[in-house]
Amino acid sequence: MGHELKSWFQLDARKLIWLICAFMVIITFQYLELSSEKVLSAVVPSGKISVEGQSSFLASAPSSTEPDGTIRYVTHSIGLEYNGTYAGSETVHGNEVSEERDMDSNDDVISETDVDLNKSSTFEEGSESPKESLTMELVDLIKNSTVYDAESSKNKITAEVEGGLSLELSEENNMATLDSLNQTSAVNEATNDFGTYEVNDKDQNSDSILDNDNNSGRKSSSEEFEDYPESYNNKTVAKEAPTTIADMNNLFYRSRVSYHSTTPRWASAADKVLLNVRSQIEKAPILENDQQLYAPLYRNVSMFKRSYELMESTLKVYIYKEGKKPIFHKPVLKGIYASEGWFMKQLQANRNFVTKKPREAQLFYLPFSSRMLEETLYVPDSHSIQNLVEYLKNYADTIAAKYPYWNRTQGADHFLVACHDWATSETKEYMANCIRALCNSDIREGYIFGKDVSLPETTIRNPQRPLRDLGGEPPSKRSILAFFAGGMHGYLRPILLQQWGNKDPDMKIFGTMHNGKGKLNYAQHMKRSKYCICPRGYEVNSPRVVEAIFYECVPVIISDNFVPPFFEVLNWESLAVFVLEKDIPNLKKILLSIPDERYRQMQLSVKKAQQHFLWHPRPVKYDIFHMILHSVWYNRVLQMKKPR
Repeated sequence: MGHELKSWFQLDARKLIWLICAFMVIITFQYLELSSEKVLSAVVPSGKISVEGQSSFLASAPSSTEPDGTIRYVTHSIGLEYNGTYAGSETVHGNEVSEERDMDSNDDVISETDVDLNKSSTFEEGSESPKESLTMELVDLIKNSTVYDAESSKNKITAEVEGGLSLELSEENNMATLDSLNQTSAVNEATNDFGTYEVNDKDQNSDSILDNDNNSGRKSSSEEFEDYPESYNNKTVAKEAPTTIADMNNLFYRSRVSYHSTTPRWASAADKVLLNVRSQIEKAPILENDQQLYAPLYRNVSMFKRSYELMESTLKVYIYKEGKKPIFHKPVLKGIYASEGWFMKQLQANRNFVTKKPREAQLFYLPFSSRMLEETLYVPDSHSIQNLVEYLKNYADTIAAKYPYWNRTQGADHFLVACHDWATSETKEYMANCIRALCNSDIREGYIFGKDVSLPETTIRNPQRPLRDLGGEPPSKRSILAFFAGGMHGYLRPILLQQWGNKDPDMKIFGTMHNGKGKLNYAQHMKRSKYCICPRGYEVNSPRVVEAIFYECVPVIISDNFVPPFFEVLNWESLAVFVLEKDIPNLKKILLSIPDERYRQMQLSVKKAQQHFLWHPRPVKYDIFHMILHSVWYNRVLQMKKPR
């Protein structure tokens, strides 16, 4: 009997184990099925979303109807709830890169990275909704603007909240709301009041165009030697969806409520000062009719001015004395990397901001030159920057061992200013927490909104006369529609030249210019052109953006994923045109679609913005030196966490 009972229990135990296993298998399949549905919905959006108080976002919003049936609305947001701080991700294989260049007035820049970015400016089902408290406030911030979407669905209605999110709403569930919105007049279908342009040309196979990259040869500068590997001449075009200027606005505003720097290991007087400053900036009085600041040029002119005033009266920067020349403490003042050198020189000479007492400082400056780092340590044809990275790591270890300040915040209150293309890769690991002012401000190479700063790339030919030849013709005397001249660096410029070179009298698109007697030179072309084309080279950044502003020409930026300079302060869509790389075949159509009144508004904004991009032998209020320092200061202030 006992033996039979034992056998029965063994048999029952086996059945129980089999039942448990079967149950686990069922649960696993259900989980995998649910996950696959989420992945599918992320790849193929349904066009429906549940948002708290969504009708409040749309109330009284202006609208325009697109050719494909899409209606778009643009409003301003003051902030959103958002999890995550990084705008993009980066993959660099073993710190391997290829050599890059310096160039003359018609040449551009390089670097090599293998990057990937998976993002969407649209909130999908299940994503975090905006703060409910913002919905009513947004109604009062709506602006009259439309955005042409080249790939929007005919059965979707998109409500794009500038600086916050893009909402895709079910058409059938929102028609009552949209009827009340659809009473305003439509605007030109290819023109956005802020200067952002995408053209829908469904018959154009842009991928086939982008694959025809026949860039040839290596470039060198008479000033600085650079050699190019063949891998750059055959660099493939990224197939990921580009991050548009509208996407960047979304990411920027999200970062204002999502990004916070590393919590200090112990409190300091500097933290209290910055928290007080943040409170004052957020409560800035409304500014009216300022003589030096043109309001449409800024995201929020009142906050900018208050922040600038507080920087002048409060900011103290400590400059580390450690580091040997020529990499440290030796500014380079000529060429396309001159921004980092001029900033270093002018900060070191400044008595208002610089303190010799590190305990008083809110910011700590790492005074190295990324250009001299490359020139001094890079081994030609090695295709590796590992020794450069290690050199900077050793420097960070040195100041961390000697001073307590780096360890207190893990470098979050430290900053660097670097214009060489490789600086992004050189600093992404051991100086990742620092505020990085970078010319190569590429989202897909690790640029972080709310922390990093886009540094203007300026070409200085004569350090004794940096303002030589400033200005240009008035709008009525600018007879050239569009102009570009430069070396065929990267994959994009050969496409531009192939499409428009010597094919249209209105489009002056050239390779490297050779000045001849009786011919307009490079600067004269810019001075007489309405639009100056600023395509990317080997990297997203180009000195042509600042050159266009220098000569009062409206920049046309053709560089997907490029974050323009001083992005945290300036409303770039008021002074520049942004064209997606895939829309180069439609470039003239896009430019001609801009009304003359709109062009004149942008050209006026360019003239008003010019003061922020000029180097003076001695810094003056609102110049490029102060703007770089302000962007670093502004980001640091707004990183600070309010006490709970």
